[in-house]
Amino acid sequence: MATKIFKHIQTSVVPLPIENIDTDQIIPARFLKATTRDGFGNNLFRDWRFDGDDNPKQDFVLNNPNYSGKILVAGKNFGCGSSREHAAWAIADYGFDAVVSSFFADIFKGNALNNGLLPVQVSEDFLKKIFDAVYADEHAAVEIDLENQFIRLVATGEQESFEVNPYKKACMTNGYDDIDYILSKKETIAEFESKR
Repeated sequence: MATKIFKHIQTSVVPLPIENIDTDQIIPARFLKATTRDGFGNNLFRDWRFDGDDNPKQDFVLNNPNYSGKILVAGKNFGCGSSREHAAWAIADYGFDAVVSSFFADIFKGNALNNGLLPVQVSEDFLKKIFDAVYADEHAAVEIDLENQFIRLVATGEQESFEVNPYKKACMTNGYDDIDYILSKKETIAEFESKR
């Protein structure tokens, strides 16, 4: 099943300057019983977003109407803990296209890339620049260019390059899942087979 094409976005961001955010905080285990990916965004950061009576906590950033956008910017070591793929599902289902951090847990990074969610790893210095820009202007825009592999603060033009697995980059920029990618190579495969 093809996924959404991701090449370039420019948007305001949602700042979450907390380090060591684990997958149980992203999507608590009690919400993992669903059999489809739909609806996981409703429970993204559930215990941080809502109190025991399901009332929104006003001091949590996702409940703050001043912040919005398609990019979640988080502290170092994002996605640590258990390997649940549901964490990537929840973030994408909520409406984020990318997560920016100075470090990602490897399994989360792989799960994100497999589900059309781009993890952009930046230096701690550049991460601080993003947070500073957003706290100075809630509508500060960030640009992510996957094809050219850079992230940029639109107001200042400051940018930094980032690494991404070439295979996963090809999948995301073409909207491919693993099967689509193999099918896109059928002529190359047929040519190889004909020479055997």
